Amino acid sequence: MNENTTTPKEWANPTPAGLVALAAACVCFFALLTGGVSASAMPLIGCWLLGGFAVQIVVALLDLKGGNSTGGNTFLFFSAFFMLTSGLEMFFKYNAISSGANPLDGRVDGYVWAALAVVVMLWTPAFFAKFSLLSIIVALLDIALPCIALHDLKVLPADADKIVTNIAAWVLLASGAVAVYLCSAMIVNGAFKKTVYPLPK
Repeated sequence: MNENTTTPKEWANPTPAGLVALAAACVCFFALLTGGVSASAMPLIGCWLLGGFAVQIVVALLDLKGGNSTGGNTFLFFSAFFMLTSGLEMFFKYNAISSGANPLDGRVDGYVWAALAVVVMLWTPAFFAKFSLLSIIVALLDIALPCIALHDLKVLPADADKIVTNIAAWVLLASGAVAVYLCSAMIVNGAFKKTVYPLPK
């Protein structure tokens, strides 16, 4: 046997990078839903979401390769629908608005968000099988996604729609904040091999 032969190292956990991408998306949606930025920011938001897609597809594939079915599949559909599809839609919607063309029928987004909301809700117990801050993030998304679906379906009166939109925005901001703390704890605690930023047991 060759003495110089070494066992290849396993890849490190990519989840922190995926959480950073999730936090970036949550902040972008918060800014847009609350009117913190105007529709003119949509192409820029699209760029951020496409960047998040690149991160999350890598995270998904590495998670799946490592046998993490729950995390891998979740990041896989987050990368496709939350990041790639939403990012591309930002460009299409902005183009339709700025050109003065007939507006796109965005209600189809509501139907898809409703389906995704049901999926996340039905998958939520898997994240509570072993409780972590990731469980909290998923639970918060259980609130935000139905609200986004209702907003995009345009089935609510204006006053109710404003309330639902604000709920979605603030819950997404909270989800992003938890994601920032969790990914930071994973990186820093891992580097020091001890608890620097506390996490739930």
